Amino acid sequence: MSGGERGRLIALEGVDGCGKSTQARLAADRLGALLTFEPGATALGAALRRLVLDPGAPPVDGRAEALLVAADRAQHVAEVVAPALAAGRWVVTDRFSPSTLAYQGYGRGLDTSELGRMIDWATAGLSPDLTVLIDVPVDVAATRRRGSRNDRIEAQGLGFQQRVADGYHRLAAEAATPWLVVDGTGPVDTVAAAVWSGLSGLDPPAPDDDR
Repeated sequence: MSGGERGRLIALEGVDGCGKSTQARLAADRLGALLTFEPGATALGAALRRLVLDPGAPPVDGRAEALLVAADRAQHVAEVVAPALAAGRWVVTDRFSPSTLAYQGYGRGLDTSELGRMIDWATAGLSPDLTVLIDVPVDVAATRRRGSRNDRIEAQGLGFQQRVADGYHRLAAEAATPWLVVDGTGPVDTVAAAVWSGLSGLDPPAPDDDR
């Protein structure tokens, strides 16, 4: 979708193995939107992704991890997301700001208010027009990942993943911006239909002269 007005930003979120990447791709295809992801969608981001996720990379303190993720997002917004939105394109991203609050905030135990201020600065105040949470129990997500090589965050264990999942539920319940929580345990097509039902309810974006 495109036009003279600013595009819409749709973020797909959830614990590792929930199926959000598949749903992001399907939603972008159906919308005719730009599909992107975090971390690593830019050249700088790819280098930062290795530092954050590669099990062979040097140990990363929780605060340093949050700063690396913020740097990736700042470059992602500047290089990919903001130009597309300004051109009237819709953007579907596999992870965005809520991931920092869920993983580094609720997962790592960092202060979510401090993280929120850092996110707002890194994104220049940009937030999703709709955040779609693909909700899957952490044991189901772990089963889906079985047989694949875990990255450094996926290897943190079920306790960490449960804190992240609980964090997502809290974010969805307390959000000032629109969230859609979708049961991700069903077949791909069933989940996609639920996602599309939420997306199809979005009104065209209003002009925003400040962006």
